[in-house]
Amino acid sequence: MNAQWIDIPSNDGHTFSGYLSLPPTGHGPAIVLVQEIWGVNEHIRAVADQYALAGYVVLAPDIFWRMQARVDLDYDEAGTKQAFGYYQTINAAQAADDVAAAVAWLRQRPEANGKVATLGYCLGGRLAFMAAALSQADAAVCFYGGGIEQQLHLAGQITQPILFHYAADDQHIPHSAVAAVKQAFSGKSNAHFFDYPGVGHGFNCWGRQAAYNQSAASLATGRTLCFLAEQL
Repeated sequence: MNAQWIDIPSNDGHTFSGYLSLPPTGHGPAIVLVQEIWGVNEHIRAVADQYALAGYVVLAPDIFWRMQARVDLDYDEAGTKQAFGYYQTINAAQAADDVAAAVAWLRQRPEANGKVATLGYCLGGRLAFMAAALSQADAAVCFYGGGIEQQLHLAGQITQPILFHYAADDQHIPHSAVAAVKQAFSGKSNAHFFDYPGVGHGFNCWGRQAAYNQSAASLATGRTLCFLAEQL
């Protein structure tokens, strides 16, 4: 893959890192890919490369940089304990602003065609949602975004197309939270929802064998690619 770590200017005068993966053509529409709580680890970098091979310029920003630069954790007990420590400490509003800064930076890159989507998993799904409101990205995709129901005051600012993927047996996102998000977008043609029966939280992550579901992951990724092809 044509990939490298690059520096991104933050909105408060600092810089932070991001993993930039380019498509085989070297240019195309763009995605800001927002990590799970384990950092921009092997899995997230592989997902970035996967979307890059589909023709997208993909940037996975390091959203934990204000606490620890380039967090890269395994899914074992020690890594997961550390990951939840970062999750419990992060300032989500500040992190969403960093994602919005990554959108603005990527939109101006010569490799990108000016169209940018936010796409995130778990915590990243929530930040992709929040950054869509802050940055006016051209589209957004949220895979099992935990805590979105606490950010619904932003729903009115999200007028761009947005796609939600939810696990029907999610152990971390209650059905009431999913219902609240659906209600907030009820009657709005820009929002699209897919539910995946029989699978739990993290079904897209092959690094988490107990959570991963190949069929649901393949279906959700295919739907995401169709959505992005239409919107970008």
